[in-house]
Amino acid sequence: MSDKDKEGRKIIAENRRARHEYFVEDVIEAGIMLTGTEVKALREGKANIAESYASPEDGAIWLINANIPEYSAGNRENHEPKRKRKLLLHKREITRLAQAVERKGYTLTPLRLYFNERGRAKLELGLAQGKKIHDKRDTSKERDWNRQKQRLLRDRG
Repeated sequence: MSDKDKEGRKIIAENRRARHEYFVEDVIEAGIMLTGTEVKALREGKANIAESYASPEDGAIWLINANIPEYSAGNRENHEPKRKRKLLLHKREITRLAQAVERKGYTLTPLRLYFNERGRAKLELGLAQGKKIHDKRDTSKERDWNRQKQRLLRDRG
């Protein structure tokens, strides 16, 4: 998964189910506090954020349940794969996100983990609200209709 996107960012991990499970209302870029072996494991392209979430605790936002496996060439000083990682945000952003999470139905879900142009590990965090089953059906119907519409337009000319 170490391909690059439009802005030249090297994508490490992507949470594709997040847009299926949630209405993403706002997207925030956050830095992550990592150890050396975690950065090296990320450079190998190994990470999984599909089952992770972010939570405000003690005046900070923490990434919980993100899996960065141990570095293959590491020694006994290797990191713990599923430890809590602190997200680096401005104080104003932290308070805004913490207040939004306290409201009914909002959650902080990681969307994408990548290296930016400067080589720093960043996390794209989405402020999201959960979808109901009928919302998921409507989304899939709309996506299928748009796909069919594109085929019809392509075939006509």
